[in-house]
Amino acid sequence: MQLSLHADYALRVLVYLGSHPDRVVSTQEISTAYGISKNHLVRVVQTLAEHQYINVKAGRSGGLGLARRTDKIRLGNVVRDAEPNLRLVECFDHETNTCVIAPVCSLKRMLKEAMEAFLASLNQHTLADVLKNGGRQKLAAVFATFVIQPAPPA
Repeated sequence: MQLSLHADYALRVLVYLGSHPDRVVSTQEISTAYGISKNHLVRVVQTLAEHQYINVKAGRSGGLGLARRTDKIRLGNVVRDAEPNLRLVECFDHETNTCVIAPVCSLKRMLKEAMEAFLASLNQHTLADVLKNGGRQKLAAVFATFVIQPAPPA
């Protein structure tokens, strides 16, 4: 199983925001830090905002921030909310399924159980787990090498 870039970037945005909890962060800053398309990030940010993981403030002094505490953001839920296609195989989608053995095949159930186990395993972890044991500081230090931090307000 491979996550889409949308889900991957959603996790990255949350990690970035979690490593910068003391300030509002721009989409451009995250784009620069990861070296990924700002246009693609805008769609990811919309998804995260729709699912209330982040707050988006428009305007010149606007930006992004976490809408929940890091210990309330379960990684499996983020993947489920951000992954546009959790259909591991064609038969998971009744509308487009063309597999002739689907009505009698037990593989679908096994694959569905495996996918649910994957998400349940991720849900045992939160964003706080990613950032603990000095992770927040280590991540912020790595990001600082790629992004010029804005000056604090006067």
